[in-house]
This record gives sequence, structure tokens and C-alpha cells, in this order.
Amino acid sequence: MDKLIITAALTGGIHGKEANPALPEQPDEIIREAVRCHEAGAAVVHLHARDRSGKGVADARIFREMNDGIRSRCGVIIQNTTGGPGLPIDKRITSLDASPEMASLNMGSVVFFHQGKELPFINLRSEIEAFASAMLERKIKPEMEVYNPSMFGEVENLIKHDLLSRPYYINFVMGVGGMGGYPGTIKGLVQMIEHLPPGAVFNVSGIGRAQLPMNTMAILAGGHARTGLEDCVMYRRGEPAKSNAQLVERVVRLARELGREVATADEARNILGMG
Repeated sequence: MDKLIITAALTGGIHGKEANPALPEQPDEIIREAVRCHEAGAAVVHLHARDRSGKGVADARIFREMNDGIRSRCGVIIQNTTGGPGLPIDKRITSLDASPEMASLNMGSVVFFHQGKELPFINLRSEIEAFASAMLERKIKPEMEVYNPSMFGEVENLIKHDLLSRPYYINFVMGVGGMGGYPGTIKGLVQMIEHLPPGAVFNVSGIGRAQLPMNTMAILAGGHARTGLEDCVMYRRGEPAKSNAQLVERVVRLARELGREVATADEARNILGMG
């Protein structure tokens, strides 16, 4: 197996400090968390931008402030989001203007449920192709986010149109409770792995209670693991996580106990063809 690439998803764009006061919202908080996660063992940090009130936004200026601040302090791989339910497509793509090494690329539409509300997150084929084309042109590595097996059709479409370079990096987002989500279970993970195209490397994100079991299964199955307060604000039942770094440290311990070495940022770049 390759060494384990750990991604820390620091903040997200939906829940805020009301869910966990440790969740970082402002650029200075996010920069500090990114450095701490890198020191704890994360090779990649996944970033969202928020305005001064803590609301998720698509703002190239904020992304640039975070990216520059992180780069000045450590060599972690910066992965900017191009997602965010309710954010217009022409704004979401501006996160690429902050020159990340990687960016998320959502491979279809889902509906999130949050505080009793439905949050549609629409990604049309034409939009997915436009994002992929922009990333290819700028030499930004796409992290394709697949929420259920049907979205592999969009992965195949991008491969068919030569909009991706190998190895293809696919993140399974498991356990989303809304429409279009897929169960964060062992069976669900195996079914997702079976749909991988040749030349693909996979990462696993577990949402909510699925985070810890999906982290563990990813390590055992030869994939890579994403953790962080974007995906789950709890450390264990009844105990909020103290920080993103605490969650990263747990994945590092799990990997060591299971006999899997953890990749540095430079080793992750080589694994993902980003050297």
C-alpha cells in the first residue's frame, strides 16, 4: 500500500460555532488550524471561506488570504473547495484564482438536510466539465467528490473528454443524510471501491458518526482518509472534538496501530502525481 494521505477538512460551509465552538471560521483561525493539522500529520488541508459573520461564501480574496498565510508557515497541500450549497457557480469557481495546488470537484447533485431545511447543491454536467477544464489549464489537481455510485458516470465522462490527468483522485463522501447520499457502511464502501476506474486513487470522507469507521476502513482498504470538523464535530458520542488537530492525531494513531505509514505532504504530492 502507498503511505496514508490524511486530509483535514477544517471548517465547511454549513454548520458553524453553534455546532462546536472549536470550529474555525475566520482566516486567522483557519491558518492556525491548518498549521497544527500539518504538524499533527495531515498532508492536505481542505478549505472553505466564510465572511465575518461566519457564513460560507465564495470569495477569492478570503481564499487568497488563507492560502498565503498557510504557505508562509508550512508546506501542507492546500485544497480549496469549489462547492457550497446555495452559492452561484460563477462565484464558486473563483476559489481557483487563489492558486491552490488542489481543489474539490463535485461530481453531481445532492440535497443536504440541515436544521430541518433542505439545501440543494446542484452540479450540472456542463458545470463539472467547466470546473475540470479550468483546473487542468491551471495545473490544479482535482479531488473528485463522489456521493453515490451514479456519480461515477461523471468521472467516466471527464476521462472520456481528456479533462483529467492520472492518477485520478476520487473522494468518497459517505454517510450524507440527505437526498443523493450513500450509507457510510462497510458494504457501501466496498460498492464504491468496485466502481473505481483504472488509474484511480481513492480517499474516504465519513460524515457524522460515519467518520471514525470510514477512516479506519480507508486505512485497511488501501485508500486515504479525510477527517475534520467540517465532517464531524464530535470526537466520540457525547464528547465534542477539541480541534481539527485532535482528529488528525487519532487517524495517525490508527494508521500506526494498523501498520500503515503516514505520508508527508511531499510524499502525497508524489503519490498523486503532483511533483
